[in-house]
Amino acid sequence: MSNDEHDDAIFKALGHRHRRQLLDLLKAEPRTTGTLCELLPALDRCTVMQHLKVLEQAGLIIAERRGRQRWNYLDALPIHALHERWIGPYAAYAASMLARLEKDLNRVPVS
Repeated sequence: MSNDEHDDAIFKALGHRHRRQLLDLLKAEPRTTGTLCELLPALDRCTVMQHLKVLEQAGLIIAERRGRQRWNYLDALPIHALHERWIGPYAAYAASMLARLEKDLNRVPVS
């Protein structure tokens, strides 16, 4: 998978609110699929599993089988890589534009 395809998979995974909820739950600690289903009662088990599959394919979670349980772990490195590539530089650009605007506004005499 190319870098662009990998980024697309991550953005797709992050684009759904239930998948973001799952990541938020895994941020606190690794959880079993059963526990995640209990914490998201509005979703049936099959739907939770489908969302976990998308997250796993994007590299945002790592799943480990222990007996009959499937433990899900957050892998935040892909999100960090996206931040470094996209969010950080754009945030810096936006901050510099706002600073320039403020400077320009302070230079204009008020009538």
